[in-house]
Amino acid sequence: MEINIDLHIHSKYSGGTSEDMNLANLARGASQKGIHLIGSGDGLHPAWLREIKGLRSVDEGTFEIERLRVILTCEIEDSNRVHHLLIFPAVSKLEDFSEKIAGRVSDLSTDGRPRFHGNGLDLAQIAQDCDVLIGPCHAFTPWTSVYAAFDTLRACYGDLVKHVQYLELGLSADTSYADRISELHNLTFLTNSDAHSPWPLRLAREFMRVQVEEITCAEVIRALRREGQRRVVVNVGVPPEEGKYNESACIKCFRHYTLSEAKKRGWRCTCGGRIKKGVKDRVEELADLEKPASPAHRPPYIHIIPLTEIIARAEHSTPNTKKVLGIWNELITTFGNEVNILIDTPLEALEKHAPQHVLRAIAAFRAGKIVVKPGGGGQYGEIIIPEDLENVEMECSAGNAGPVEKEKTDDSKKPKTQATLDQYL
Repeated sequence: MEINIDLHIHSKYSGGTSEDMNLANLARGASQKGIHLIGSGDGLHPAWLREIKGLRSVDEGTFEIERLRVILTCEIEDSNRVHHLLIFPAVSKLEDFSEKIAGRVSDLSTDGRPRFHGNGLDLAQIAQDCDVLIGPCHAFTPWTSVYAAFDTLRACYGDLVKHVQYLELGLSADTSYADRISELHNLTFLTNSDAHSPWPLRLAREFMRVQVEEITCAEVIRALRREGQRRVVVNVGVPPEEGKYNESACIKCFRHYTLSEAKKRGWRCTCGGRIKKGVKDRVEELADLEKPASPAHRPPYIHIIPLTEIIARAEHSTPNTKKVLGIWNELITTFGNEVNILIDTPLEALEKHAPQHVLRAIAAFRAGKIVVKPGGGGQYGEIIIPEDLENVEMECSAGNAGPVEKEKTDDSKKPKTQATLDQYL
């Protein structure tokens, strides 16, 4: 079977997260987005773990709430400010790991995203000893990532790099970026939301479809390891240009710079603010390949935009307004989840449930007519829907969805295999 999963989220027990990040809201939100399994996030936090252990137990590492499966995961920051995603095959493995890091972490009861007093090699050794999976989160972002701190994975994980089996791309990168770096070719790429709230704009904004035999932690781990027929079938994520750190830009006024301009200015903006190196420029520095060379096991990467954002742009509004959420709720109630609406359902079937300008915006997305103005410096990229929506072909129904356009296109950065999501869902 094929299922949709989002392995990196947070709970209400992490700093900077919504108080609404509770299990009931996550179950509801996952159903609306079309997600079958999530990583718990914050699994080492005692209160959050108690809540998860109170759910129906499917097996030693899998829990269930309202048909949503939950497995144990956690994000940890090391002393080099590298963030790592841990996956625990069982509660006993998590508890063993928790005991072994005791005394080397911040108080686990104060923050669901703990800080570990040691480097990536130290953390990987404990993970290896406990049979826990480890890999880098949002690997290219300029603040808290492996490639912000190091030029290679080995520099972070040492000889234990051979046990690192996956890497999370993050919102500002996709496969076409990462497969220009040869050392990543053997890894499974993860696309996760890193959601801090359960609302439709955040939860499962990036996810994976995986081939498994049943919906359990053990099967997900086998898929990440590519064992037998189990594998990631497709990575799904926002266009990298929409990420907050795609291009190099000032963190104060958000003015964008080329890499050479930023270097000449000593990484200082004309306003006096600091220029933060973007993911696109960091990949350019790291790449040992001129063009992405995806290995045979690499699945297609499909760009998708949250439905609330498409509706908001069509309404010239913001995603969390009453009107936008009203249209979104009407569509979700009728058609089940976002994937069905964005990709699978013919536009004529949507006509009774959404205004014409919203239908045309969805058609523009399917036709690849939406433009992305790149983000940078901590500011998300801007989704731009063409003003002449009347000229968008309304016959663009399921099966015709195309890649999202960029403001500036570069054919050398396109994935090896272009595909549309409806081929896989």
